Amino acid sequence: SPDGRTIAFTSDRGGGDNIWVMNRDGSNPRAITKETFRLLNGPAWSRDGNYIVARKHFTSARSLGAGEMWLYHRSGVGNGVQMTKARTKQKDTNEPAFSPDGRYLYFSDDATPGDTFQYSKDPNGQIYVIQRLDTKNGDIDAYVTGPGGAVRPTPSPDGKSLAFVR
Repeated sequence: SPDGRTIAFTSDRGGGDNIWVMNRDGSNPRAITKETFRLLNGPAWSRDGNYIVARKHFTSARSLGAGEMWLYHRSGVGNGVQMTKARTKQKDTNEPAFSPDGRYLYFSDDATPGDTFQYSKDPNGQIYVIQRLDTKNGDIDAYVTGPGGAVRPTPSPDGKSLAFVR
């Protein structure tokens, strides 16, 4: 968490993958999501520490499936708020990260053509892009694009730079 007192993590101790929080010393683990079918992973804290965004996993004919970003209150009250919608049933969306000011949510997204996942993609073409969701108006823009693509968005603490893997 932003104050360093709480850790958010994915655990299947309740049956399916859900988002849990615990004190930094490992005490008081508690589930904040209650999914029984969809799996959740990749938790990231909001800047105020009150919310956690996570990837909700949707499967179809492919085990890795697609993803959507959902926002949950750290108390575990409620069912979450959907922030993005899966474009297809097989294209992966993952790795959420808030900007330091909380205005933007960055995430990786399979931007290859078509509705189905393809193995052996052209590494010289664009595969993954980093999308940026503006939490004020809901607009989503392809923020980092190009050959090979980009994943694992990590904003700098001052919000002026974005590290990523290409």
